[in-house]
Amino acid sequence: MRDTNRMPPTLDDLRHQAVAQTLFAPATLKRALEKLAFVQADPIRAPARAQDLILRHRVKNYQAGDLEHRYAKLGVEEDFFINYGFISRPLQALMHPRSNSRVPAAGCLPFPPAQRKRALLLLDFIRERGPVHPREVDKHFAHGTVENYWGGSSNATTHLLDAMHYQGLLRIVRRERGIRVYAVHEHELTQLDKAAREARIDALVDAAVNIYAPLPGKSLSLLLRRLRFATPQWQKYLTAAIQRAKHRLNHARINEIDWYWPAKKLAPVQHDTVRLLTPFDPIVWDRDRFELLWGWTYRFEAYTPPAKRKLGYYALPLLWRDRVIGWANLSVKNGGLKSEIGYVNEAPHDAAYKGELAAELDRMGMFLKLQTAPGGLA
Repeated sequence: MRDTNRMPPTLDDLRHQAVAQTLFAPATLKRALEKLAFVQADPIRAPARAQDLILRHRVKNYQAGDLEHRYAKLGVEEDFFINYGFISRPLQALMHPRSNSRVPAAGCLPFPPAQRKRALLLLDFIRERGPVHPREVDKHFAHGTVENYWGGSSNATTHLLDAMHYQGLLRIVRRERGIRVYAVHEHELTQLDKAAREARIDALVDAAVNIYAPLPGKSLSLLLRRLRFATPQWQKYLTAAIQRAKHRLNHARINEIDWYWPAKKLAPVQHDTVRLLTPFDPIVWDRDRFELLWGWTYRFEAYTPPAKRKLGYYALPLLWRDRVIGWANLSVKNGGLKSEIGYVNEAPHDAAYKGELAAELDRMGMFLKLQTAPGGLA
């Protein structure tokens, strides 16, 4: 990539940066998490969870489930940042203590007094017992059920634990068969003056931009407004933080659109490499940026009725070199990996691409711990 500090960048430069910004040389799991600072989580497995699919490109010899299995020793926490996911402890410390707020799905509204009382009783119970599974809490308190955020019925204990975790009263120490096990979490209570508060918000802004840049101006604003999930107590200060970011970041106007990115020396993109990305990977996460950079519309269709899907239930964007040229739908059948590949235009004709696509499917099989070779292309 050219030195964009000395001459105006092109859209090709931004495409390069979008890839090189986040696809650093594979490292240890702990080091990769430190570099990323935040990894979005999603429970759908198609063929694996989003957090695992993100990490497989950035961690040496990573296999599905490694993050959950090693979580307790990695120095990360589960929490909300711009979305829910795994966050480094230094970054999490910038967000807490949060205000008396329920989870984002409930609009970050304050706890009702009765719920607050139940939360304090539950906090005392966990402080005395140590890490607890929700069924232990439910057995002791018998909270019953409540209407959830989508109008259905949910276990009231799970509901309350989620809210307490979001507020920062609890942390997740591990999972047992996917179920969160909670312990008390104490955050430092600090009175912040205006300068200290702005410094914290700006550090959160920089962390988000480092993950998802380069960004067109509209996307930058939308991304940073999602920090209301990280810091509901500072939501009213985000407009000013966005303006500070636009002045602080490198920027250029390309094809009538303002783009923003951090000053950062980037490694070259690894050429002749195919990567299948989760829909939540930083390279493809922002759909507007995706369309501007790669010239076609990608949509996540897991919640789209089957008859209306164009790409597939969980289509994985296909990155070849530094271009997203298509997508793949993967499934595991009879112990082997089945793949269906689609292209925006047509598949590259050079032998390097064909061999690298096969190599990426082999890597996916090892990541999924499959015992048999890929089941072929459709």
